Amino acid sequence: MERESRTGRGSPIARESSIVVDRNTYQYAATPWERESWRDAALDWVAERLAARGLRMGAELRVRLRPWSVLVRVPVQGRDAVWFKANPPGSAFEGPLTAALARWVPEHVLEPLAVDAERAWVLLPDGGELFRTALARAPVEPVAWEDLLRRYARLQRAVTAHRHEIEQLGVPAARTLGLPETFDGLLARNTVLGAEDRARLERLRPRLAQWCAELASIGVEDTLDHADLHDGQLFRPAPGRFTFFDWGDAAVSHPFCSLRIPAEKALARYGPQVLDRLLDAYLDPWTGPGRTAADLRRAAHLAWRLSALSRAASWGRTFPDPSGTASGDEHSAKSLVEILDAPPF
Repeated sequence: MERESRTGRGSPIARESSIVVDRNTYQYAATPWERESWRDAALDWVAERLAARGLRMGAELRVRLRPWSVLVRVPVQGRDAVWFKANPPGSAFEGPLTAALARWVPEHVLEPLAVDAERAWVLLPDGGELFRTALARAPVEPVAWEDLLRRYARLQRAVTAHRHEIEQLGVPAARTLGLPETFDGLLARNTVLGAEDRARLERLRPRLAQWCAELASIGVEDTLDHADLHDGQLFRPAPGRFTFFDWGDAAVSHPFCSLRIPAEKALARYGPQVLDRLLDAYLDPWTGPGRTAADLRRAAHLAWRLSALSRAASWGRTFPDPSGTASGDEHSAKSLVEILDAPPF
């Protein structure tokens, strides 16, 4: 953590605030926060949006800088803090998508206080306790993970009819039948893949195309894939309730691609015996005419591997690096190689 002094010229909001900055391991990551004009404009926008609601900013701002976002915890006098988020161009859709989800599935998501689509800014209310915090505070039974996966599947089903609108908001299309081309592009653009891994991935290409065709034939339609649904991307305001947020990695793809990350987190916590219960909980809302339980299990098996492609693609959605160096290629390469790993079921 570092504390910035705001005693220079610029926005009165910036000058009067105490600002604590968290860069984690990304000490030299390029973000727009380093530009005083951008920083002042962003903080003034937050103050104006709050003032329109009769609210006033508090004094200490906590800023988290990452290559893929600027996140600011903004204290508000007399109520819970709010959160300002700025996205890079590749995930500028997050604010409009969050606002659209709040209209379509308000029981599952946060409703933004303000969105500036052109500048990729969004102002969000506090969502309560993170699920990760609840897990750290006291033992949580696996049934909680079953519940969150069942609720998330219902969210996905509810927005399936809006998938074309979601794409029109700028959310990347990673449609099931188009994933082989997505794979080709990721492989061609990546500059850090080792020769052995690249050769293994190139040999996998025919099988990958077969997996995609088989997955599409099972008949579960493409819809919204969060693509990074871990315990730090969920609020748990009360037992049995979950709020899904942080949609900057999202894509329109096969819904079952969302399963791998939360399942791996639960497996690490509870062991392999929990996996069947998680699969049953997530797949139950997808049952329907012409789809057997075995069909859905097979679809989950295929999507588990293919989910690596959305993760690999999302690492390209970072703020532009003024040095011109590749950004996110190492993380993208690591995600690509995960497609070689067989699912644990």
